[in-house]
Amino acid sequence: MAEKNVDFVARSQQAVVYDQIAPSVLDENALRRERAPLKAIPDHHPKVLLTLDTIGSGSTYEGIAEKNLVEWLLEEREPDHS
Repeated sequence: MAEKNVDFVARSQQAVVYDQIAPSVLDENALRRERAPLKAIPDHHPKVLLTLDTIGSGSTYEGIAEKNLVEWLLEEREPDHS
């Protein structure tokens, strides 16, 4: 069995966010494969699956938010003043 790793862990003094990135998860096997590392994390910090898909973007499954990468990159975020 292949080891499951999350692509990115973003940390600040106030937060931790886990990001998994895949070109597409429209195929059910790809979706399961990309969700698996996030589902294996036992804490309750935000978990995000970023893809180029527009189908499924904005949905949440078992605490994993699925977002379109381009839209996510264009989102305005509050600056981190840590």
